[in-house]
Amino acid sequence: MLWGLLAILALILYAVIITALWYFAKKQNIANETLLNIPVKREPPLNTPIKDPIAQKADEAQTLQQTFQKFVPRQFVDHFAMGGAESLKLGYANNDEVAVMFCDIRGFTGLSEQMTPQQLMNFLNSYFLRMNAPIHDNFGFIDKFIGDAIMALFDHPNGQAMHKAADAINAALGLQKALKLYNHHRSNSGYAAIKNGVGLHYGPVVLGTVGSDDRMDTTVIGDTVNIAQRIESLTDPLGIDIMASQALVDEALKHMSFSHRLVDNVVLKGRSTSVDLVEIYEHLPPHEIEQRDASIHLIQEGIQLRSARNFKDAITLFKRACLKYPNDTVLKHHLKVCEELNYTLEWDGKVHL
Repeated sequence: MLWGLLAILALILYAVIITALWYFAKKQNIANETLLNIPVKREPPLNTPIKDPIAQKADEAQTLQQTFQKFVPRQFVDHFAMGGAESLKLGYANNDEVAVMFCDIRGFTGLSEQMTPQQLMNFLNSYFLRMNAPIHDNFGFIDKFIGDAIMALFDHPNGQAMHKAADAINAALGLQKALKLYNHHRSNSGYAAIKNGVGLHYGPVVLGTVGSDDRMDTTVIGDTVNIAQRIESLTDPLGIDIMASQALVDEALKHMSFSHRLVDNVVLKGRSTSVDLVEIYEHLPPHEIEQRDASIHLIQEGIQLRSARNFKDAITLFKRACLKYPNDTVLKHHLKVCEELNYTLEWDGKVHL
């Protein structure tokens, strides 16, 4: 009996010692983890709901999708979704008709030479941040950033051609408004104002994937893209903020009204057919809008004289117009063209720019 009681007491003492050793060891581990800044895993309170693993995976997928859309726009994904799994292969192509926009900072090369690499990156991100909203607010999406340039597409959901063209014009006007506000902030910080030029065109494009087996990218190609880019490149020498093709303007006028005038009928570089270029100036101050409105009939009359090879009268007309509106860069363009043609022996009847 005594030996049995002693055995029980020994077992109890052994259990107490083991428990004490375990407790002090655990306390020492927690102290070490705290000193090493290692987070201590603790059990959640009993009333804390445990997240469903499936729901957690869905949240992670949604976060990944939102991050991925910063690199590939959702509209591109929607286009590719129409083609199913095949659309994810290299070389997939989908035809569509969209409005294309190119926007470029004027004098960017000289501006960038005055900045350090970090200052240049900060400037571009600050600028792009402000240019982003007007595009997205008008059913557009940025296809890519090309240095200081923006290429954007407007494919109004369930919309017609007139809606897509109108979206592009409203976005271009919004860009000028955002740029004006941005320049105000730059002025307050002691920085010089910047200008940009916007080129717009409407027509068919091909949306697809290009690249190699281990590196693919989405892209938009076609004559429409090339024309929009060329139109934008002419905004600087012509001194125009927003310039569009007549094709886009005609579609937009079915849905909205805005101040505009014919600039010229020109053959763009790399093309054989001519394009009517139109200036959009709804964003300008009232007095500048009135001056441009007043010059519309002068430009039309001058182009008719030039087409008839009556360069002498065309020069006289544009000289008078330039005296009346000395700051009008489009009138100066016409005067220069007519003076050059006046000394040309052979002319195919087209202005090449």
